Amino acid sequence: MPFISSDTAARTLSLAAALALAASAHATDLRIYQNFGEVRTPITASGNTYQVDLPDSAWQNLIPGTIDLEGLSYTQAVQMRGMSWLTGLEGKPVTLREDNKTQTVTLIRAADLLIKDALGQYRNVSYSQLSFPVLPPLNAQQPGQSLIYSLTKPGKGTLSYLTSALGWTPRYTLQTSGSVASLSALADIRNSSDQVYSVTATELFAGQVDIQNNRPVLYESRAADAMAAPAPISAPKVGTLGTVNGLYRYGLDSAFTLPANSTYTLPFLTPKLSSFERYASLTTYFNTQKSDGTLNRSYRLKADQNLPGGQLTVREDERIAGQTTIEETAKGEAVEFSLGRDPDIRYTRSVQTLGTTKNGGSYKVTYTFTSSKDRQVRAEISEQVGGRKVSIDGKMQANQNVAELRVDVPAGKTVTKTFTVVIDNSE
Repeated sequence: MPFISSDTAARTLSLAAALALAASAHATDLRIYQNFGEVRTPITASGNTYQVDLPDSAWQNLIPGTIDLEGLSYTQAVQMRGMSWLTGLEGKPVTLREDNKTQTVTLIRAADLLIKDALGQYRNVSYSQLSFPVLPPLNAQQPGQSLIYSLTKPGKGTLSYLTSALGWTPRYTLQTSGSVASLSALADIRNSSDQVYSVTATELFAGQVDIQNNRPVLYESRAADAMAAPAPISAPKVGTLGTVNGLYRYGLDSAFTLPANSTYTLPFLTPKLSSFERYASLTTYFNTQKSDGTLNRSYRLKADQNLPGGQLTVREDERIAGQTTIEETAKGEAVEFSLGRDPDIRYTRSVQTLGTTKNGGSYKVTYTFTSSKDRQVRAEISEQVGGRKVSIDGKMQANQNVAELRVDVPAGKTVTKTFTVVIDNSE
């Protein structure tokens, strides 16, 4: 989070105090997309200069060309590399712990931790050997960056920037037992930076948003940082805020603290399913060869609200049945997916050539399904047929040349189903 000073006098604060404030949480608003976030901090400038101090880690995650000062006009903005907190102690006494003894030494150079000991000798030590008279900030050895705005007049505005350190992902759980199914979701909010965000208002956006110069985020959880974060008194709840030009928008109803290097998880959606079914499926291309194999374990559902894209875990009778990823899905639109082979329902496929011409031919396709399940199952076959003109069971195909079979296979039974395909490649 930025430390902000509003005039020249504030910029004369000691480096230690400035960086200590920079490391602390600062009230802000977050707009979090699935692979980046926008940080928006309200500011008040009482003078004609305005300074933002950020540690290097924040600048490394900042997406280039996105920092902006809204609501305040300025004539120039200058970014400069600052000093680390430890550099501010050069030439000053610090305590060295060595061989179970302590002595007062002088810090000569912070970059390589060069000290001068009581005998007047110069040598390098490690940071963990040093003690300080004041509390050091997080990343005390890390230099910061400063951005100084020259304002046309004082006033209030908003400092905003995009960072790849923030993001969020929904994850779903589909619980099924017999013909009953329920869908629930969690929202994982990620902060892979060492910045602590004290968040006033938060919005979550789902959908494809392309930005320039975005970098992939490598997230590594740090248990010590997560444990040190204060627990919220009451967790915020996620509510639906509608859509923004095709993006699904959600909001948190209260303030919260987003710890450094953390994943903050909240209950997200509990949509009602207007329909749910299991079925066995096969998607293939038409050919004249004989084949056999097993169908796939497939599912189809429809929800009463928009579903952002995310990971879906399926539990059958409280046991894991598999995982998949779903795309953004509008309210009432079917979500279809498969979770691997179903060895309990097999098929054999054969093709009889009814006639051929120089531009195509006619064929009879026969599927035989054999089920060893203890319940009836729907088998669904889709074959993509290539050709300029295609008719399936006597019906011309206008756009998608797809032959489809739908058949209920009783428990422990064998069922045969056929369809005819006529292909004409003439002009």
